[in-house]
Amino acid sequence: MKKTLVLAITITFCTFQSQAQMRDSDKAATTVTVGGELMYAKKNIVENAVNSKDHTTLVAAVKAAGLVETLMGKGPFTVLAPVNNAFEDLPAGTVETLLKPENKGTLTAVLTYHVLSGNYSFNDIAAAIKKGNGKAVMKTVQGQELTFWMNGMHNISVTDATGATANIATYDVMQSNGVIHVLDKVLMPKM
Repeated sequence: MKKTLVLAITITFCTFQSQAQMRDSDKAATTVTVGGELMYAKKNIVENAVNSKDHTTLVAAVKAAGLVETLMGKGPFTVLAPVNNAFEDLPAGTVETLLKPENKGTLTAVLTYHVLSGNYSFNDIAAAIKKGNGKAVMKTVQGQELTFWMNGMHNISVTDATGATANIATYDVMQSNGVIHVLDKVLMPKM
């Protein structure tokens, strides 16, 4: 009976220790909380984005544009992800109009304007800004450019083709196929 009790305690302890280690490895793969949900570096851009309560409009737009498979692909991609409030700040009816099937091309252009080919962390963008004497111009997947600049010691702002500015609110949300930076505004290409 004594051996059985010791064995049961040992098995229970090993199981508890194994579960704790698993939770620790999950925490190590977690980069940040976005929209009230943990974002995991081992998941791809879409797998993480669908869990963020702050990005439901963006996810709906990505689905409507048919970009889910692309953003689940190998990449790497740097996605500048506007929050729901950013879409709400657009003129009334803009989102609804963009989500109509007949406007898929325009929606795709707006969404791909938020994507850079490659994996650009905060440090990468900041280094490019320094190298560019205060500005870094980067070409988006859509084809037009965005201008990045420092707006404080640890704040990067982005100017779009229309001259509007957005701030990166959350940096370096690492993904298995790239990185997401959360934006406070929607960027617009010239149409």
